[in-house]
Amino acid sequence: MAETKRISTSEQAILLAQREGHFFDFKGKEIKPSRLSKTISAFANTSGGELAVGIEEVAGLSGSERHWEGFVDEEDANDILQVIHDLEQVGGGFSCQFLEVEGSLGLVLHVVVDKTQGVTAASDGKVYVRKGAQNLPVAGDALDRLKYDKGIHSYEDELLNCEHQEVSNSATVIEFMLGAVPAGEPLEWLTKQRIVVDTRPTVAATLLFSDSPQALLPKRSAVKILRYKTKDEAERDYLSDDPETVEGSLHSLIYDSVARVREIIEGIEKVGSKGMEKVLYPEEALHELLTNAVLHRDYSIPSDVQVRIFDNRVEIESPGRLPGHVTIGNITRTQFARNPKIVRLINKFKNPPNKDVGEGINTAFEAMEKLRLKKPEFVETDGGLVVTLRHQSLASPEQLVKEYLAENSEITNADARELTGIKSENTMKNVFYRLRDAGEIEQTPKVSGKKHSWRLLRPG
Repeated sequence: MAETKRISTSEQAILLAQREGHFFDFKGKEIKPSRLSKTISAFANTSGGELAVGIEEVAGLSGSERHWEGFVDEEDANDILQVIHDLEQVGGGFSCQFLEVEGSLGLVLHVVVDKTQGVTAASDGKVYVRKGAQNLPVAGDALDRLKYDKGIHSYEDELLNCEHQEVSNSATVIEFMLGAVPAGEPLEWLTKQRIVVDTRPTVAATLLFSDSPQALLPKRSAVKILRYKTKDEAERDYLSDDPETVEGSLHSLIYDSVARVREIIEGIEKVGSKGMEKVLYPEEALHELLTNAVLHRDYSIPSDVQVRIFDNRVEIESPGRLPGHVTIGNITRTQFARNPKIVRLINKFKNPPNKDVGEGINTAFEAMEKLRLKKPEFVETDGGLVVTLRHQSLASPEQLVKEYLAENSEITNADARELTGIKSENTMKNVFYRLRDAGEIEQTPKVSGKKHSWRLLRPG
């Protein structure tokens, strides 16, 4: 039985003001349980979400208005609770709670739906996904795509139309076998690992042990590096040169990509307290996030991992949505390997890129924090996951301005925006005004032909 909780009228107002969309939906208490199950299926199969059942939308003078018209009592919602219970039995993760407000009619059922590891079907047997405020049925290729997204099916097990010699007689596998325990013949070992089946290599075998996996898996097994000389969006006009493509087996691909990205970044300069300084990112963060992008990507999608290097940030885009039950909210606290064989076997290489399996993202967070840089930011798109590393200090804008003026005689608005990452000229002015009002800085006397600037407050 779901518990009942009394909330305040201010909490009620916040709930009623929620916007229906990708993560939230309102339903009237008269909704058929089978229809409600479509929304639950859609939330569970996408990114999770919340439902408030017992709130009616009524057309009013100011447009659509929401009215609290809940269930008479808990038993009045039994049919809906039964459907939720049935879905939960097949792998759903849900929590239910009745909400009541003094002076409002009835109980509203608040349902929190977690993103599930498996595929959740509605009462009609169909599978739905959430797109904006819509519940869309998926079948055929779209359902297969969902299973890849969820990690139920892994493209790493697909067999390629080539002979085993591509992986059993490569320089990569021979070098690997020299350090394998117990030692053995490559073909025998690869077969025991179930990555060579019926004399044909799987995608996992090809990515790990072929000397040139990109020849067999084009457009889905390399890393593309693009350098944009801008702080704005990625546009072709800002590309400093043609995109670079790093190729090779996964082990060398990861290390070579990290080395090249670091080399490009070291050529970027930014305004610092002592003038122009080289941009510095912790190599651990770059390594761990790029390793994750390569190892946990969806190889069924014909697209390479992309690393986009801007003047103020690095973006790493990995094809494929977050697998299983992983969400942006729990990505640092949970684990799910979309490609478990790749993750396990690459860890057997000398100097494996995933030394601390399952700890990569947390290591990246810690590395950024040591340099007092902002934490990595994760955004899930329709086609993949983008993680952004910004070379922006955790220090406040006021502190950065003071540190700069401790080394320099004056600072302009443009210099300060470059230093702090603030885009708006007016927002930067407000930082100066706060420092002025606190008695820390003063405006430099205006000199004809020079831009306005600020300096530390001089005694007297």
